[in-house]
Amino acid sequence: MIYHIPDDLLAALDAANHILCVSHVNADGDAYGSVLGMTHLLHLMGKRAVAAMPDPMIPDFTFLPGAAAILAPDAVADDYDLIVCLDMSSPDRMGTVFDPARHAAIPLVVIDHHITNTRFGAANWVEAGCAATSQMLVYLADALGIALDLPLAQCLLTGVVTDTLCFRTSNTTPEVLEAAMHLQRAGANLAATVQRTLNRLPFSTLPLWSQVLAGARLESGVAWVTVSQAQLRAAGHADDDSRLNSILSSVNEADMSAVFTEKFTAQGAPTVECSFRAKPGFTVGDLAFQLGGGGHAPASGCTLAGDLEAVVAHVVPLMIAARQQQAITEPHA
Repeated sequence: MIYHIPDDLLAALDAANHILCVSHVNADGDAYGSVLGMTHLLHLMGKRAVAAMPDPMIPDFTFLPGAAAILAPDAVADDYDLIVCLDMSSPDRMGTVFDPARHAAIPLVVIDHHITNTRFGAANWVEAGCAATSQMLVYLADALGIALDLPLAQCLLTGVVTDTLCFRTSNTTPEVLEAAMHLQRAGANLAATVQRTLNRLPFSTLPLWSQVLAGARLESGVAWVTVSQAQLRAAGHADDDSRLNSILSSVNEADMSAVFTEKFTAQGAPTVECSFRAKPGFTVGDLAFQLGGGGHAPASGCTLAGDLEAVVAHVVPLMIAARQQQAITEPHA
């Protein structure tokens, strides 16, 4: 498959000299892999580029080349020629890295693989057929005539591996595997990448899961759990773990699953982070988009205002209705 990189995006990258690369809140491996990979790619082009993230660095990804130089929101300047937004479907996903009062005049370009992308940039390259934004950057480097070196390859392989759960998701195509082989040939270590990302977790995850999974629910083909801040504190766990949904999505009787995590805004208002998964043949991307979020057909999410109980009471019936409608329109074996 040949992916077309928009000419206006290539022109914007060529014209800019001082560039900010940013990825999304609640970052994952593809967020870190793509933002650090893009920053390094721009360095190889002779550009002055920096990376910034809206949240504190996740320890699992500190091994990535360039991770120590990632800027916190309060260290972000206002004199960039261009802002490259990676792996995010809407501008709010930049969190406080983007300050409209200081950055509104700076053009944005978007590089993303989410089908729900709102194309909010002056130039947008959205490839829903790619399993990871990091995969797209393999093609961008090739289009720019930039040879992959080890730091760039390691960042991009991390994004590809984590977003495909080591090539186990339904969007793992031959093109994904070819991109991964290309990155390995450039020196990236697949076994070490898997070990440092997917095959590790802090001990505090175990007491958290023991609490959370005890309250798991299953109704009409939809499984879900809730994660409260009290449970997180009791387990000594800093945050929820995305692998909870991988456990739920493996339940035989569930075609869709959700993890609802209690959060609070800086002002103390309750919100709930909703993370959805669907088995092959079912989709949750449309549901997330309708609720103001985004993502992919098999994996998506959103954040809703309200307390945990109220949000679950609102969202679970929507999931059950979506699952029942999809089962009727697309019969499954």
